[in-house]
Amino acid sequence: MEKKTQIKLSTRLLLLLTLMGIGLIVASVLSKLLLLNGQGMLSMIIAQDVFAFIAPALVAMAIFYRKPLHVMSLDRAPSWLSMCIIVVFYIVSLPAMNWLVVTNEAMSLPSWMSGIEQWMRLSEDSAAAVTKQLLDIHSISQLLHTLFVVGFMAGLSEEMLFRGAMLRTMQDSRMSAHAVVWVVAIVFSAFHLQFYGFIPRMVLGLWLGYLLVWTRSLWVPIIAHTLNNSTVVISSYLANRGIVPEGYGDNLGLPADGSLPWLPLLSFAASLGIAICTHRYYTARQTD
Repeated sequence: MEKKTQIKLSTRLLLLLTLMGIGLIVASVLSKLLLLNGQGMLSMIIAQDVFAFIAPALVAMAIFYRKPLHVMSLDRAPSWLSMCIIVVFYIVSLPAMNWLVVTNEAMSLPSWMSGIEQWMRLSEDSAAAVTKQLLDIHSISQLLHTLFVVGFMAGLSEEMLFRGAMLRTMQDSRMSAHAVVWVVAIVFSAFHLQFYGFIPRMVLGLWLGYLLVWTRSLWVPIIAHTLNNSTVVISSYLANRGIVPEGYGDNLGLPADGSLPWLPLLSFAASLGIAICTHRYYTARQTD
């Protein structure tokens, strides 16, 4: 990577987070103005995506590197093979991810941490209320708008910040590629402040991080993130219209109470196999 200046890694990360904080303040002010002008939640989310995620990532990387778009791997298009891998992995991993979600939601802290648990529950309930409002979709126009904002814009903005800026910047450190991917995945999950979904979101972050490291194209994790979000949006729309049962996709592969999670275990093994094969394929291509 061609650096523009010799800024310490800690300073670069601090600057990135500072720009993000400023962006959140700007987005908050804009959201209030949009609300006063009768705009809906989707417009406020776009403001947050642009000012709290996309802008800080681009500004920080432009300060750190001479070719920010190249360093962020935004100038390399995804291959058809990578997109096929994304779709297959998503389908295969569904039972394992659903089981992780249910297991994480059942988490309980010791009694002496009841205050922390209460705060975590309140944070989770608040996020769930916002999500429910966002996914209250009953028309095609609502579906298309929500797909753009919750599906594409969320995937684009979060990947630009966490993988495109944070992960790529940390790759300049002495940390191994694995350590960088894990640290960013943990930060990515913690940022959402949804602790009863922390583990599955961290696992998603790991997959997205490794996709960037292996394919060297940020568009690959952007597409994977968009697919993940868009599937939830479409499932909610179909459930709201009575086409599929509510929570249809969320229950796929879950075992009956007291039985072994055979399908999630098979799903985990198959997903791990796909990840290993993907790693070997792209590693072999990079050494040719």
